[in-house]
Amino acid sequence: MKIGAAVVVAIGMVSALGILGQQVSSALNDMQTWDRVVTVKGLSEREYVADRVIWPIQFVDAGNDLPALYNQIETNSMKVSNFLQSKGIAKEGITIGKPDITDKLAQQYGGTEKAPFRYTAVQTITVFSNEVEKVRVVMSQISSLLKSGVVLTNQHYQAQPDYVFTRLNEVKPAMIEEATVNAREVAEKFAQDSKSTLGKIKRANQGRFSIASRDHHHPHIKQVRVVSTIDYTLVD
Repeated sequence: MKIGAAVVVAIGMVSALGILGQQVSSALNDMQTWDRVVTVKGLSEREYVADRVIWPIQFVDAGNDLPALYNQIETNSMKVSNFLQSKGIAKEGITIGKPDITDKLAQQYGGTEKAPFRYTAVQTITVFSNEVEKVRVVMSQISSLLKSGVVLTNQHYQAQPDYVFTRLNEVKPAMIEEATVNAREVAEKFAQDSKSTLGKIKRANQGRFSIASRDHHHPHIKQVRVVSTIDYTLVD
């Protein structure tokens, strides 16, 4: 090989090594930057009124004659249904269930004490409605049925109303955006305190939405909550 050609080859190799070194150095810097992250959480919490209610109404009857007891249950069931409809609750939203009848004589197991009535029955009538406020007003008036001989009970766990919030998909986008903005504000403060610049999002987890009653006294008011976890890169 001639000397001139060898010089050209050597110069090319040196140049190539220099370019490669710059690329490696740049890649290492990028890796160091990518490894420098701050993990922050962003919260979004809002309150909404439930848009659906499932209200079980229970009453009790007792007697010693089973056919007569069934007739009494049917009569009182119609009283409850008619009362609800008179207050504006749609008939199709009222379901009359099958009565739960207990034979006390069969449960005495040879005891000597006799129950006043052999049979007791618990009947459940369920209201299913999207008119939550209307149903809540009727709840405050249901005790007037006592005057007509309907013995209401609220001692059973199954007799508690259940309020449901069904519009989660409608509020999700705005709440995720709010949580993300909140997380970025926290990350920017961290970057400022560490004399760094906030970079791009490296990883994000929107979190799981939770829906719970605001408190025991206001179960129809739902607290919707989401916590997003986001990793941001930090740049010097």
